[in-house]
Parts: sequence; structure tokens; C-alpha cells
Amino acid sequence: MSFILDYTKKIESGDILVPEDVRRAYDRLANEAVANRGKWHLDEDLAQHHMCFIETFCKQSQGIAGKPLKLELFQKAALEATYGFVDDDCVRRFNEVNFLLGRKNGKTTLLSAVALDLLCDDMEGAPEIYFIATKMDQAKKGFDECERMRKKSPELRRHLRKRASDIYFPANEGIIKPLASDVKKLDSYNSSGVIVDELGAITNRRIYDDMKQSMSSRRQPLLFCISSNNFVRGGIYDAQVEYGRGMLRGEIKDDHFLFLYYQLDKREQWTDPKYWILANPGLGTIKKKDKLEQLVKKAEQDPAFKPTVLAKDFNLNELQFSRWLEYNDAKNDMRQDMEYLRDSYAIGGCDLSSTTDLTCATVIIRKPEDPKLYVIQKYFLPRKRIEEVKDQTVPEAPYERWAADGWLTVSEGASVDYRQVTEWFVHIVKDYNIRPLWIGYDRALAGYWQQEMTDTGFDMEKIAQGSFSWTYPMKQLAAEFREHRVNYDFNPMLLWCLTNTAVKSKNSDGIESIMPVKAQANRRIDGTVSLLNAYTCLKNHEEDYMRYIK
Repeated sequence: MSFILDYTKKIESGDILVPEDVRRAYDRLANEAVANRGKWHLDEDLAQHHMCFIETFCKQSQGIAGKPLKLELFQKAALEATYGFVDDDCVRRFNEVNFLLGRKNGKTTLLSAVALDLLCDDMEGAPEIYFIATKMDQAKKGFDECERMRKKSPELRRHLRKRASDIYFPANEGIIKPLASDVKKLDSYNSSGVIVDELGAITNRRIYDDMKQSMSSRRQPLLFCISSNNFVRGGIYDAQVEYGRGMLRGEIKDDHFLFLYYQLDKREQWTDPKYWILANPGLGTIKKKDKLEQLVKKAEQDPAFKPTVLAKDFNLNELQFSRWLEYNDAKNDMRQDMEYLRDSYAIGGCDLSSTTDLTCATVIIRKPEDPKLYVIQKYFLPRKRIEEVKDQTVPEAPYERWAADGWLTVSEGASVDYRQVTEWFVHIVKDYNIRPLWIGYDRALAGYWQQEMTDTGFDMEKIAQGSFSWTYPMKQLAAEFREHRVNYDFNPMLLWCLTNTAVKSKNSDGIESIMPVKAQANRRIDGTVSLLNAYTCLKNHEEDYMRYIK
């Protein structure tokens, strides 16, 4: 029986527990294998030929060194799909495989075996197989495992030669070589196989894009990615997951992309051993269950360690930084009465960001015998940036709707017009008689705008952007949010920025210092930074300010 059909049958019977994404993938593969018609068909013998090479000639370098590899059913099913679906000319259907699962499930060992098979057993003239990663150390992990396998196998040792920077096969003049992202003109290579060990650690997708391009002249190239999750959010890993899931849902058509994503279906399953196999298909055979139990117990008692276990062992999206505010703390649906706020003294703040990105202006108001902080914000973004966001597959934010609702001012052209920021502060003064006594700003980005504001009559104060200035105010402001004392008129842009904000912390001499960072690379925290600049300025002048509002 086909390994795909055997695996699918065990999934359907409940003998093997898999996540919903994997179930969908194998339902589709099994149906196509059974139908065996159309442009591609399943050649079980061809797939078995490749797996036979791996199990015969590729030896373990760790554990019982020199012992032949024994593929598990989940690996055989994946390799049968990879190698076995071909057209009538015996050309492979899948030219990219994303095989995502928890750590210590035999990822590097399998990748190294696949690389050796592509070098020796793929009927490709002068094959070029590359291990790629952001850093050379990571790229060399799989390459070094290939070399250890070569040494452990008498047959491979006889026919393959280790040279200074590659493994060479004289019979077909093929090579295996590691590459990192700092190599220039990656797309000029003529790759037949590209191996990515730890896709989740790639911070710059250029190396992935360029190496995929480099395979375009080959007859049946293969880009094979195996990875566990990581802390890089908004990068190539997240993009591939979004793409693969879109394909499984039928929203994206791509007959050449094989997507197998092992992760927990629900976050709360991480403490229940019954569900651990969802992200760890090799649990109990490749990955030791007692070791995972120890990691989970530590994570339950150590909050700092928990994100590592959730991301790397259970393939859940996590951040290396802890979130600043929980959503329920950040959310406050109280609305403002501008007549109540009229005729008030305030403290201002601003985050100008860059001229091509989001800018935010803030005023904070306190009222006599009222414990609340009243926050008014206005955001600014260039028209060109809004058009760019509209073209994204998954737009980073609904900027057009926010502009229509009045939260966002659009600057025509490609950059923010800082005069509009000045005009907003003037509007607050003239229309509501809300007078900022001081306005905190980032001295590094203000440029001519600070002088324009000073000439307009505002008292500007430089706020250093870092943990030294922000630690104390940031902790106090978080407490204000948790007590729901911050009324920001339920501004959706500020709520978005607050929930995008994570905390980078360090402990020096027993003092914990913190500063805001983005929870994901493609999310914005400009509203948080603008508010924090205003709140820091408030704390710097709190005694004087409170005398004004009595």
C-alpha cells in the first residue's frame, strides 16, 4: 500500500493524531493518489527508489553511529508525495516542500539525507545542492551532517569527496555546499536542490527568493524546507504559513507546493500530553517524550522559558519579547466629551517616525478631582504608503477606513507633511482652548519641525528614546491601563498600536529596565511611542502641571 494512503487511513481511523492542516493536506494527496489521473500520477516505485537510497546508504552520525536511517511513516508519506507525484515524462510535480514541525523530530537528519539523495540519485546532470540560511553557522549544520553521513557510509565515502567548501560527486560533477545571505548574486547560481534548515530563523527573505529564482533552468528542481517555529514574526516563515493555509483552504491554487504544517490546533493543548504529537509526529520514536515532559514542566513554572517551548516544541507563534499589555487591559470603550475637555491644560507628545511612514501626535489631559488620563491623538500617513498597503496580500492595517473615520490625516504624495502636525496642535488650542504646556518629542527625528513648533509658540522638550528615560513611565502607564483609567475615545489606531507593543527588558545590577519594541516586524507602535513621549513629559513636570489644573 502507498505510504500516503496508509498514513491517511490511520489518520481517519484515529490511530494517528494530526493537526487539521495536515489532515487537509493528506485528504487531498490521498484523493489524488487514488484517482491517479490528470497531469500527475503517483509513482510509488519511483518514490520507494529514493527512500531505499536514504535507508540504505545514509547512516546515523549520532546515537548509534553508523546505523542505517529508518524512516518513520510520517516521513515516508511526505517523501512519497515529494518524489512520487510525477507527470508522464517522470518529471516531479512538487518543486517546493515546506515541512514544518516541532524541534528534535529528525529535521536536520532528514534534510541531510535528502540532500545526498539529490546529489547522487536524482538523474540530474551536474547537480548543485545548497544549504541556505541567514548565517553560515546555520547553513553548515545540515552540510556538516551530510559530511558525517558520508564518513559513516562506506559506499558514500568511496564515491563522494570532501573538498574545502563542498562535497563533490565526480560521477556527475555535482556538489553540496552551504550558503549564507551575505553571498552576492545568489540568483546567479544554477541550483537543482535548495535545502532550508530552520526557515523560521531567516530574517531576510532575499536569500529564499534569490535561490528559488536560481532553480528556474533545471528540469525538476526541489526547494525543501524543514523548520520549527521561531521568534521572527512577519518574516518568510509566517508568509509561507499564510500561503500554505490559503492553498489548503482553496483560496490559492498552486499544484507545485507541498505544505505539511504540524502544530497544536489550540494553544491550551500544550499542557495536555495527548495533543503533543500534533506538533511532534516523531514523539516517542525520534523525540523523547520524557524530555518534552521536563520542558513543559519548566515552562509552566518559568514564564520567561514558556515562549521558547510554545514556539519551538509546539510550533505556535510566539514573541521573544513579552507583550506590554494584554488586550483586555488595552481596550477601553469609554468615549470622550470634548466639551468636558475644553478649556484645559495638557501635555503633548509626538512620534514623527520617518517621513514615509506613520506619524502620531498626542495630548494628555488631567481634570480636577478626576483620576482619569484623557488622551487625544491624531495620526498622519502619506498617500503613497496607503496605496502600497492596499496591494499587500494581507494589508497591515485598514488605513483608508481610519482616514474616513477621522482618526488619520492623509498627506498627499510620498511623505508626511509635518506642517499638518503643527496645524493639528494649533487646532487643539484654537478650537478647544486645550493648551499643551510642554510637548515631548524625539530629538533624533524632529529636525526643522521642532523649530517650527517653537516659532508657533509651543514649549518643546527633548525625550531620549530608550530604557533610561522610559522604564519608570512605561511601568506606571501600564498600571494606568490595567486600572482602565486611560480614556482615549476608543481610538482604534491607538488600540492597534498598544496591542502591537512588546517589551524588551534587561536586568542590570538588580534593576529591570524596559523599552517598547514591535511585537511583529510589520506592525506599528508609533501611537504607543507618541503617548509614551507625552506621558514621560508629564512625569517630568507632574508637580508643576498639577498646580495648573487645580
